[in-house]
Amino acid sequence: MENEIAEILIGWYRAHRRELPWRETTDPYRIWISEIILQQTRVAQGLDYFYRFMERFPNLKSLAEASEEAVLHCWQGLGYYSRARNIHAAAQAMMSRFDGKFPETYPQVRSLKGIGDYTAAAIVSFAYGLPHAAVDSNVYR
Repeated sequence: MENEIAEILIGWYRAHRRELPWRETTDPYRIWISEIILQQTRVAQGLDYFYRFMERFPNLKSLAEASEEAVLHCWQGLGYYSRARNIHAAAQAMMSRFDGKFPETYPQVRSLKGIGDYTAAAIVSFAYGLPHAAVDSNVYR
């Protein structure tokens, strides 16, 4: 039964998936930024923000070294500005706590400011193939 459901879901996904830049990578930084942008934001709106954010802050180092003002300016229009402040703080923490690298375990990722259970699971499963289910409120409903 479980295999049948999994096969049905995977088949549907393969037939109907949208090609999105964060699905075409295993880069945890890009996956993380997409997950944060897409919180409280539709994909259609978030896609342009993702591209702009990646252009301005292409990697963890550039984000960590930016001023909070620059990060907030790039985030302008998305709302929920605490998300931008949190990613900036988390990027700085990764520079100091993880030698400038994105952490590779669920507990390490989960320890970062602004990263909850769902986001940590999404990052480690998509980026590293770790067995953590990304279960959000839509799944629970």
